[in-house]
Amino acid sequence: MDDTTIVNLLVDDAQHQVLKKLTSTLPDVILNERQICDFELLVTGVFSPLTGFMTRVDYESVLDRMRLSSGDLWPVPVCLDIHDTLAGTLEAGQSVVLRDPEGFLLGVMTLEDIWPVDKENEAMAVYGTRDPAHPGVDYLRSKCGSHYIGGPIQALNLPIHPDFPQIRLTPAEVRERFRKLGWHRIVGFQTRQPIHRPQFEMTIQAMQKARANLLLLPAAGIPGPDDFDHYTRMRCYQKVGTHYPPNSHLLNLLPLAMRMAGPRDAVLHMIIGRNFGCTHFVIGHNHASPGNDSSGNPFYPADRAEALASEAARELGIDPVFFEEMVYLPFDDEFCLASEVNGSRETISFTGKDIRDRIRKGKKIPDWATFPEVIQELDRSYPSPARQGFTIFFTGLSGAGKSTIAKVLYARFLEMGTRPVSLLDGDIVRRHLSSELNFSREHRDINVRRIGFVASEITKNRGIAICAPIAPYQRTRDEIRKAIEHYGGFFEIHVSTPITECEKRDRKGMYAKARAGLLKGFTGVDDPYETPKQPELRIDTTRITPEEAAREVLLLLSRKKFV
Repeated sequence: MDDTTIVNLLVDDAQHQVLKKLTSTLPDVILNERQICDFELLVTGVFSPLTGFMTRVDYESVLDRMRLSSGDLWPVPVCLDIHDTLAGTLEAGQSVVLRDPEGFLLGVMTLEDIWPVDKENEAMAVYGTRDPAHPGVDYLRSKCGSHYIGGPIQALNLPIHPDFPQIRLTPAEVRERFRKLGWHRIVGFQTRQPIHRPQFEMTIQAMQKARANLLLLPAAGIPGPDDFDHYTRMRCYQKVGTHYPPNSHLLNLLPLAMRMAGPRDAVLHMIIGRNFGCTHFVIGHNHASPGNDSSGNPFYPADRAEALASEAARELGIDPVFFEEMVYLPFDDEFCLASEVNGSRETISFTGKDIRDRIRKGKKIPDWATFPEVIQELDRSYPSPARQGFTIFFTGLSGAGKSTIAKVLYARFLEMGTRPVSLLDGDIVRRHLSSELNFSREHRDINVRRIGFVASEITKNRGIAICAPIAPYQRTRDEIRKAIEHYGGFFEIHVSTPITECEKRDRKGMYAKARAGLLKGFTGVDDPYETPKQPELRIDTTRITPEEAAREVLLLLSRKKFV
């Protein structure tokens, strides 16, 4: 292990008492989930040599030349973003209190810099693209605040983690564990997916190549948009651990918010591995890549991460162990590197993404692809569609027939009796959950989001949610879909009945009032309805009965194997 100095930003008891008294007089900055991950990695020394969120000079130096102003190699910004309203109340030289969303005190930060974020420039410098299909670019554009603040941190407490405390060690604690075990050569492996047979074989070969023990560093921070949930992955890692030789590996969670910056992330992961005491680090095929861009092309060339890691290795004092794609040889029942296969031998390429997609669709996983214990855990958390919860999300103009079809479906599902079923009609939810809201554009959108939240909870718990709001805005519908698909099925049904037909059915005269100017912000008249781009089904109820429409939905669910 190298002699890298590990940063520890936790104050001692005396400083803790002094700072805690001062916090009541200082402004608060509430950290989001991603920022809390960065805070913890800064405080515990995982991000050594950083001693706080980056100042502007370090930030710009990292973007331009992948180095801090001190000259130390560092590939990605670690910045604290805030919104313009808060930025307008702060100035350099003062201190702020850092808290989690529940108000729990984390630390005090001395502001050395406040500056506006150039999101487009950062996207190109760090991710090499402005394509919003890249999760890092999407975060910058949709979630990152308008300003960065930077400066040193004095930490009073670490974030609270009630889960898996026995495998949440700091770099100093891991190094001490290595010392006690007598380990001198350690190869690190960072992952955000369950370890299947190809990844297992990769780690075994890495241990052989490096003549080293193994440190598994699974990401326990913010997962990727399609990743398995944190608890399921951790159970899978613990089960796979029994397949390694005794006393040959150590599992430790890494609260890392994934940047998915490809080659730059490869260098970051090597720095993290070095700080944990690794002498070697695995850089795999398409390391930390988010896949393909909007045009279907890879965001990063396959060899770019390897090239950048090779350049950084000597300076960082850690040796990369490179691996290309692992393929399966069915006649030999073993895995090997794709480049080592004779051209005439049959091979099968089966990635972690392939397994993830098959699990989510309820398809069988070949026995050779992973371990039976892993399949058992994944199947328990992500059952086949016939055992998943799902949401039927009707959207359309007032009078289109959404509520009537929803009621017919509700009855059909109750007749089946296979799952609990809830009907979340827009008017019903407004009466019971949103009675304080008016009918402004903002409040109507809040009502739809509340429906989506309730539906996600029902879906998570393996029930059926039938939603029938107008839901006129595409972005809101997309956000609801994204939240629910993490737990089960989501079926957007556009009831596309034309407005002329909807007006004929309007017994309350709402359309007439809106056209007369007596009712403002009415969807379809003076407030737009954004037609769904790619719903699972479109139904025009002009010439079909509600029973026939419900049958179309049930046929769709049957094709997708949900019923």
